[in-house]
Amino acid sequence: MKTIMPFLRCSALALTASIAVLSAPACSAANVKSFGKLPDGREAHLYTLQNASGFRADISDFGGIVVSLYVADKNGKLADVSLGFDNAADYLLKKAPYFGALIGRYGNRIAHGKFTLDGQTYSLPLNDKPGNIPCSLHGGDVGFDKVLWTAKPATIEGNPALVLTYVSKDGEMGYPGTLTVEVTYSVTPKNELRIDYKATTDKATPVNLTNHTYFNLKGEGNGSILDHVLMMKAAKTTPVNAGLIPTGEIVPVAGTPLDFTTPHAIGERINVPNEQLKFGGGYDHNWVLDNQSGKLELVATLHEPASGRFMEVFTTEPGLQFYCGNFLDGTLVGKSGKAYGHRSGLCLETQHYPDSPNQPSFPSTILRPGETLKSTTLYRFSAK
Repeated sequence: MKTIMPFLRCSALALTASIAVLSAPACSAANVKSFGKLPDGREAHLYTLQNASGFRADISDFGGIVVSLYVADKNGKLADVSLGFDNAADYLLKKAPYFGALIGRYGNRIAHGKFTLDGQTYSLPLNDKPGNIPCSLHGGDVGFDKVLWTAKPATIEGNPALVLTYVSKDGEMGYPGTLTVEVTYSVTPKNELRIDYKATTDKATPVNLTNHTYFNLKGEGNGSILDHVLMMKAAKTTPVNAGLIPTGEIVPVAGTPLDFTTPHAIGERINVPNEQLKFGGGYDHNWVLDNQSGKLELVATLHEPASGRFMEVFTTEPGLQFYCGNFLDGTLVGKSGKAYGHRSGLCLETQHYPDSPNQPSFPSTILRPGETLKSTTLYRFSAK
């Protein structure tokens, strides 16, 4: 896989005790503006990456959030296809569901908020309780989605880019080791949003980094995603229990409503009687990708027929979490002033599998000193 750029950073101040954010002064660039004040008074910023055709990503240093993503339809009309808010503080709302954010130290769930590594048991915040079974979700109470990253605009291979860095201290949210993370967003002439992840540690620790953008290819706030047509190159999945924790099995999807090896509208089978769909309240599962090579390959496509917008997902990761916005309920109002109703956005989160630190048969998520985690995910947009 491609080696990403070394650390590029602005100066950073100390981690605050209140909401655990790093402070970074705005880097001098024409494509940056204020994204509002955080509760502790620090300022977040919004960076714009745009190519010559108008394809554009607006990304904040707060949470590494993809705030907006402007994509042309079959008539060339641009629309923002990423759910989110118009200021940083709203992303701290209690019900805000990780719109657009970078997720870490561990994306997805860890059963009962515990894992054992090298003979020592670690306890994590219990911040989720599906099926009345507690777990630690997306890094805990203050995950990477709620910190202010150090940001620097850059040009990589001629493409506009934003390099974000964050140092997660030993013991933060219960995780061992000081973890140094670099995430590079870049926009290419092919209307691609590329995300390159890199991490090192001074002590063995589980790491599972991902991005949690909610897509609606009609445009954010424009209704349900149930008519979007999804295909995933994934013949197997990791079934879950009532707490949405993997059982440890890896099973074929053939003959079930979780089979997207050929294109299906998301709403086509979502109400079929099925235990897995019942547990998730719809689709909220990890698919085992056919590509287990670690090379960047196409793993999924998404098509919205009315607009013609078409998205391809490429990744080096072994898993893909497809979540179809089951918990959106209309109480959150987005950038367009429209409420985000039930299933008005979907996530395709490239990842290692949930609860891997407790599942020895799953690909390991343990990063050790002297090793460097490298991972790449790319979202390519077109219209047809």
